[in-house]
Amino acid sequence: MSTVLLVHAKGGPPLGHVLSRAAARAEVHLLALSAPPPAVAESARSLCASVVMPTDAERSDLVALIVSRAEAVGADAVLTFSEYAVVAVAEACEALGLAGAGGAAALARDKRMMRHTWHRRGLPQPAFRPVTTRAELHEAVAALHAPMLLKAAWSAGSTAHQVIGSPREADAAWRRSRETMAASARLGFAELHVAEAAAHFVVEEIVTGDAAQWFDEAGWGDYVSVEGVVTGGVFRPVCVSGRMPTVQPFTERAGITPALLPADLQDRVVTLAREAVDALGLRDCGTHTEIKLGADGRMWLIETAARFGGAMTVPQIEEVFGLDLVGMLVDHLLGRPVAWPERALGPEQARGAAGSLVVLAVDGHGEAWRDRRVWDFPVVREAVALSEGSTLSVVPESSLPDGSTVPVYDPAGGANTMAALCLLSAADARTVLRDFTTLVDALPVVLPPAASATAPSVSAPSQPAPAARLRARSAVRSEGAPA
Repeated sequence: MSTVLLVHAKGGPPLGHVLSRAAARAEVHLLALSAPPPAVAESARSLCASVVMPTDAERSDLVALIVSRAEAVGADAVLTFSEYAVVAVAEACEALGLAGAGGAAALARDKRMMRHTWHRRGLPQPAFRPVTTRAELHEAVAALHAPMLLKAAWSAGSTAHQVIGSPREADAAWRRSRETMAASARLGFAELHVAEAAAHFVVEEIVTGDAAQWFDEAGWGDYVSVEGVVTGGVFRPVCVSGRMPTVQPFTERAGITPALLPADLQDRVVTLAREAVDALGLRDCGTHTEIKLGADGRMWLIETAARFGGAMTVPQIEEVFGLDLVGMLVDHLLGRPVAWPERALGPEQARGAAGSLVVLAVDGHGEAWRDRRVWDFPVVREAVALSEGSTLSVVPESSLPDGSTVPVYDPAGGANTMAALCLLSAADARTVLRDFTTLVDALPVVLPPAASATAPSVSAPSQPAPAARLRARSAVRSEGAPA
């Protein structure tokens, strides 16, 4: 039987989903750079031939650690589904002579290099400037048009995003972004391999999206993601997922598979995603490309990642299109033949629809809840009337335990301040969108009140949630940010 080393860190698809699919294809050894969530710790021990959690000293040279562990277990493939470990795993695969994302993996991780690469290819994206110091930030703000978005070049989940409306706001944005990245790093939501990553930022002009010219019904967000894979350097699109509108500043609330784009518009989106991925030069890995949709058919690239989309994107694709992307990628990395879709699948090929909702303490209008509430999924399941045939479930490993107080939403913290991740299955994507709208409106009403206090306004800063509050992969940035 073939052997796979799975490098686990925060983020990505649920670990339980990944382990069950990978273990069905090979003997799996788990190198846990983050502790497996309690909800899947027992299954991890039963599904894996070994589970190793390295010490801090061992993690000082992450590539060497991965190489050493791969050699110790005789790994035929090494992979990760976490944004924070993508570069280290790619470099380890290079050293081991195994299939992987390749030497260009950092281009799909560092937003500065990503944007420079796309700029050289003439691909559409927001105007931008890389910054590493306060002085460079002021230079960028003077050169670009307001409003602008400051974000960490190696972040994920919309963490540390700050909107800058005028030059006088630059210093406060700089301070807040750096504080948030430091707090996120302490919780494990940070790049694991590039030591200087915390000092890298980018400023981008905020472009104006327009979902109305792309979708036939209201309620869709103004960006989509193209899920795919690169095999032997060839990009293979799988499908396009849609979104609900983001929460201030650009935190993703919900992803829906499939996106209800007309076939000709989906083709245009996929073509741009192909150009973006091809420009980066990736070799063998999953991909997740976010694209902003504007008026008159305009599009802007937000980001491409050298891994599959996070949160429930992968399980949604399996449910809707019957494709086990984890198992298929494992097979490919092991040199087995895989029947990838010949072209991106759309609503016509879908068997129903599925979506994932990040529970944030913000209503459908983007306003903070008026008071604090307690997360209680059984109450939500019983009290919220969804469409006939719709099924709602919670993802335990990405959610707070029932009885926990829902965190105050922090615009800088992004999805780090989520309370839970829910999965909805329905007859079609329109129904998912409608049911999610119902759910968002109902949560601040049906959830039990917390013992204390009134929630501060949405603009008030708060500390990022504890490590149990896993980020939901992908964020919407009106101009360009990673997901």
